[in-house]
Amino acid sequence: MPVPLPPALSLFLDVLRCPACRTTRRLHPGPGVLRCPAGHTFDLARHGYVNLLTGARATSGDDADMVRARSRFLATGAYAPLREATVRLAADAVPGAAHAAPGRPPTVLDAGCGTGYYLAGVLDRLPGARGVGLDSSARALRAAARAHDRAAALAGDVFRPLPLDDGVADVVLNVFAPRNPAEYHRVLHPAGRLIVVRPTGRHLAELRDRWPSMVAVDPAKEERLRRALGPRFEAAATERVEYRAALTGPAVQDLVAMTPSARHAWRTPDDRGPATRVTVSVLATTYRPR
Repeated sequence: MPVPLPPALSLFLDVLRCPACRTTRRLHPGPGVLRCPAGHTFDLARHGYVNLLTGARATSGDDADMVRARSRFLATGAYAPLREATVRLAADAVPGAAHAAPGRPPTVLDAGCGTGYYLAGVLDRLPGARGVGLDSSARALRAAARAHDRAAALAGDVFRPLPLDDGVADVVLNVFAPRNPAEYHRVLHPAGRLIVVRPTGRHLAELRDRWPSMVAVDPAKEERLRRALGPRFEAAATERVEYRAALTGPAVQDLVAMTPSARHAWRTPDDRGPATRVTVSVLATTYRPR
């Protein structure tokens, strides 16, 4: 029995382009696949996403253990203030979706969407919008495909050309994820906004003090970000989101396990001990395309 087209994915058939042709050739549904006029086919996964990966991947994304840890940690609500700030910035970027194309709903792309946690929050705030999450992790996309009934999930590589038409996104979200400035600029509407959320040097400082092998924030990160985005984007506003979160032993384990630090040796305190107070500190910047 062929996999049916997910309803959320049908919302994007007007703007999806074939990643193999790298032209504006449209993708059309067939039995268990999306197909372009040139004959390239892309499988619909039974878990609700479409596989648009082509060629060798730049990254394989989160594995199953990382995705499970991420889902458990985000369910604790420890990152809820961070999500709320992201949602507010995205909602502010599309007031009334005044610049959306006629007959086209406001469109939000979450590049490196993970489990779809932030994208779902944005769509809850924007009832008329549609969202698409792109990630290279098949395990993460299983969750992203279920995150919201207006969120489509695409398996793709953020470092390659994105499988979307020019100028179709009103908002591009980039939360703790790799960046492709040229492609973000291409798919954004000229009046759209890019929202980049990244950690400061204070983020999770207490955990890095206890486990020095954890991956640290590069002190040159902000300068590298400025150089990477500067030719195509202008920063419109930046805000710091910083607070202290009380985490149990299992939550600390999941927080570390959902990051690249999971690949390093580390041990958490006794699960029965008192909660660990951890600093959550990020910068969230709204950029306008030049």
